Amino acid sequence: MSIAADVRSFVINNFLLGRGEVLNDDDSFLEQGIIDSTGILELVAHLEETYGIEITEAELIPDNLDSVNRIAAYLNRKLSPRTSTTTTATTIACPA
Repeated sequence: MSIAADVRSFVINNFLLGRGEVLNDDDSFLEQGIIDSTGILELVAHLEETYGIEITEAELIPDNLDSVNRIAAYLNRKLSPRTSTTTTATTIACPA
């Protein structure tokens, strides 16, 4: 199951109570009244448990958690392996 499908399923089952309402992946949870501040904590607990991550206070922002697509993008960034930005330079001394 994809991240978006998992998040969509969790939101429908826990906040829309399985009602057949249409949930678009770009719908704002807060603007649509789907999830309130207490619900965000429940969503965060689900994400941390399901994906083995820790969501910091600084990451608790709408850009990361306010729609299915935003959560999927956030988790893809968080779960992607960190690439090293350091390079090792080797200096070879040439005799003069």
